[in-house]
Amino acid sequence: MHIVYLDAHTLNPGDLDWVPLMALGEVTFYDRTSPDEIVERAKNAEILLVNKVKLSRETMAQLPHLQYVGITATGYDIVDVAAARERGIVVTNVRGYGSDSVAQLTFALLLELALQVGRHNQSVHAGDWERSPDFCYWQSPLIELAGKTLGLVGYGDIGRKVGDIGRAMGMSVLAHKRYTDPTPGVRFVDLPTLFAESDVVSLHCPMTPENRAFVNRDLLATMKPTSFLINTSRGGLIQEADLADALNKGVLAGAGIDVLSTEPPTNANPLLNARNCIITPHIAWASFEARGRLLAAVVENFKAFQRGEAINVVS
Repeated sequence: MHIVYLDAHTLNPGDLDWVPLMALGEVTFYDRTSPDEIVERAKNAEILLVNKVKLSRETMAQLPHLQYVGITATGYDIVDVAAARERGIVVTNVRGYGSDSVAQLTFALLLELALQVGRHNQSVHAGDWERSPDFCYWQSPLIELAGKTLGLVGYGDIGRKVGDIGRAMGMSVLAHKRYTDPTPGVRFVDLPTLFAESDVVSLHCPMTPENRAFVNRDLLATMKPTSFLINTSRGGLIQEADLADALNKGVLAGAGIDVLSTEPPTNANPLLNARNCIITPHIAWASFEARGRLLAAVVENFKAFQRGEAINVVS
């Protein structure tokens, strides 16, 4: 079968082996594909693999041979799944491959906010320790997480792992999810309670039309001035102008952000210049190990489709 991968560089910039995928059919790899290149590149494809390339109803209507779309990620909002369903196109995604890596970056962001390791490293290399009259110094408050409250918005695979790490560090855990289930050591609360009581709020929920930009001025105003907000989920969950304003006014103490509403951002994004806002370029999912699991799952999804037993179907 003719397989076309429209944005292959994202998954494999050169450190993974394509052989398992290439064994499944004739594969054409494109590192990146712009919107106006999709139809020309995919017009003869029976199988499309995409990570962030968007497939609209209009685009799929111009791809008469298309039978299967394999999303090499968990989120599937890039594909018009209703249109795919109407055309009999199977769409699959991959879940769970990056839970450990996302949880790890969540705490990397939190620990940087709490201890400012990077700032102190730069200070030492700039000679500040050499010039110090004391045997130690610090340039920002050093915050211990033990005894603090961690609030998790979303309590799926990633939220649970973050909660487990938080408890191991001596934190108490609050969680909010649509359907609660009894979990030892976790108290389920509504959103206003979670934002008001937490010292750290961490977002681990999918973005839907109902919760887009739900972290807004009113909700942020309920947070403690000493609290932190972490987002490794979707940038669109946050009203970015409201968060920047809240940070600059000291409504909360800091934010650690791995995702933005537009990626890459423009220099007009207000968070780029907000006070104590750490931003990483959507890397929580991208450890070597997680990408290896993702590639293996993409292959298994397609093998199942070939057998007529499609798995992880979203349409």
